[in-house]
Amino acid sequence: MRIALFSEVFPPKLDGITTRLAATLPELVRLRHEVRVFAPANAGAFPGVRVVRVPALPFPPYPGLAAGLPDPRISLHLAWWRPDVVHAVGPVCLGAWGVLAARALGLPLVASFHTDLVRYVAGYRLGFAAAALAGWLRALHRLAHVNLCPSSETRRELLEQGVPHVGLWRGGVDAERFHPAKRSLAMRHRLSDGRPDQPLLLYVGRLAREKSIESLAWVLDALPEARLALVGDGPDRRRLERVFAKLPVHFAGFLAGEELAEAFASADVFVMPSRTETLGFVALEAMASGVPVVAADAGGLRDLVRHGENGLLYDPGERKAALAPLRQLLASRGLRLELARMGRKTAENASWEAETLRLVAAYEDARTSVT
Repeated sequence: MRIALFSEVFPPKLDGITTRLAATLPELVRLRHEVRVFAPANAGAFPGVRVVRVPALPFPPYPGLAAGLPDPRISLHLAWWRPDVVHAVGPVCLGAWGVLAARALGLPLVASFHTDLVRYVAGYRLGFAAAALAGWLRALHRLAHVNLCPSSETRRELLEQGVPHVGLWRGGVDAERFHPAKRSLAMRHRLSDGRPDQPLLLYVGRLAREKSIESLAWVLDALPEARLALVGDGPDRRRLERVFAKLPVHFAGFLAGEELAEAFASADVFVMPSRTETLGFVALEAMASGVPVVAADAGGLRDLVRHGENGLLYDPGERKAALAPLRQLLASRGLRLELARMGRKTAENASWEAETLRLVAAYEDARTSVT
């Protein structure tokens, strides 16, 4: 089928949505679907896919992020090409134009929800903007024939907000790219600042306030033998460097490809303190890498991490709640190995092929809703 996909972000930018797209688009091409992606002007090329770049304005708080502007030529393009389905990925600005154009042209419309922007905005003490944004997002998703989201927790929240026809599109992991065999002494030496024999905790993701990374300072105070590596970058990096200034923390910056796979596999424990994850790809990548996960008992992480089976969860509302599970893991090599084994099994059962087939089924449902 012909698929018009709108996204607010696109590779080479790195985040959860672009990770999802970078894995899904090759699967769609392999299944012989014709895909055109409408993305901001800073979007890169992508094999087998036509990328239609739309004028955009930079968003200074997040380097690499640009807000796609409404462009009437998009509607003309859709009217001429007549795609079988329009998919708005996390619609806000550019995606909103795709939503409105699809409905105006009577095209089947799928909208997928991936980022809890309302909580992010509220976390920056912009309550008035959060309320307006919540109403805007609800309106956009209510126009879709099928809505998708990455976790059962997010699905429940969307249904409570009156968003109809909500299904799951969880996302997967490349269990060959992220693999225990990628463990590297050289990478461990790098992430531990030359102390590879000490326990190494790892966080991977955006360095932003909504990720609650500063909560790990309390943990490190109580675990003087452990070290923490933060892989990623973002608008909160300078503040976090001040927060962790006197603690054994290594800021690794962005890593990708083999370096990222080595970073995951070279840690002892992966820790995810964020309360706002709609899924948490990085937790799944850590599992694939054979590293036990300690995560906040919140959002989509609950769908991935089964406490005591393939990882450990803690109450993010308690200041030092992460300390107990981390101590438990660091004290027991047997527990680390067992949780790593079960986490790896979870990752092996989460393929992108299966998730893409689920997405195509949602496209078919949207087409059926229109005809």
